[in-house]
Amino acid sequence: MSVHVSSDDVGVPRAQAGPNPQHLLTTLLGEYLDSSDADLPSMAVVAMLGEFGISESSARAALSRLTRRGLIAVRGTGRPPVYHLTPRAIARHRSRMDHFLGFGARPPRWTGDWVTVSFSIPQSGQAPRHTVRKALGALGFARLYDSVWIRPGSDSGPVTQALHDILDDVDGSRWSVMHARFDQEAGPHGPAAAYDLAGLASAYEAFIARYAELRVAVRDGEVDATRALVARTSVMDSWRRFPDIDPDLPAHLLPAPWPRQAARDLMLEIHSALGSLAEARLVQVATPYWPDAASWITHFRASENSVSVPAGRDG
Repeated sequence: MSVHVSSDDVGVPRAQAGPNPQHLLTTLLGEYLDSSDADLPSMAVVAMLGEFGISESSARAALSRLTRRGLIAVRGTGRPPVYHLTPRAIARHRSRMDHFLGFGARPPRWTGDWVTVSFSIPQSGQAPRHTVRKALGALGFARLYDSVWIRPGSDSGPVTQALHDILDDVDGSRWSVMHARFDQEAGPHGPAAAYDLAGLASAYEAFIARYAELRVAVRDGEVDATRALVARTSVMDSWRRFPDIDPDLPAHLLPAPWPRQAARDLMLEIHSALGSLAEARLVQVATPYWPDAASWITHFRASENSVSVPAGRDG
């Protein structure tokens, strides 16, 4: 598995030339709304994204894309349109916030088990080969050898189903799903060789360097509400990549020192300290177009057990 995350990739918002409106809007909705009952006017969304330099046309395009994806829906037939988060989106956001804020909180329970996939596809099967590799990557597998992929743990159900779906109708293809243990797990021929851990460590270090000055400013009380919204959203938008690219290997397979804890501590400090200020700024920006904004806008925080909950709620 090659992580290939440069310092530029860690920067937020992500795009080749400026913020990615759809990605940014997903982060904002996930961080600051927690009810499908809230009526969200389109102009309020335009104003929110305007804080990040997103144009009105790009904001409306982001709304359309999220509507097509089923994360938001139009309520009624009025003009201008009013949107709401779908129940599916609320469930997804809560789950993802738990994932983002809880990631790295405690070492994984380690049994030494690995799920191993080996497959063979005829040379003419470039398309299914690409599909298999993409599916394996999405399921957290890394390529140990050309057609041998591994992931920590013992749950093989999802990958078995994925391979059935992709390869059952591909003539000449063969595949196996196995449970394995490595005789020399921590050695140079062990599973860590499948991962670009040096690249991942560099990504964590770039994250720390990017936000070190912001942490100092937060500690010194120099971040006002206007800056807090953009800064806090940027930190989360940067951090949220790591749970998806970090395989969360046990400590004995990681190079020392491993920078994830330092990066997580920085993220949590900024995220927690700026939550109320960012929420206040979002309410201020949205209220001219959404009079009920203060009744619906909240912010997620990490609780003592590392599960995210909306601020002011019991979870």
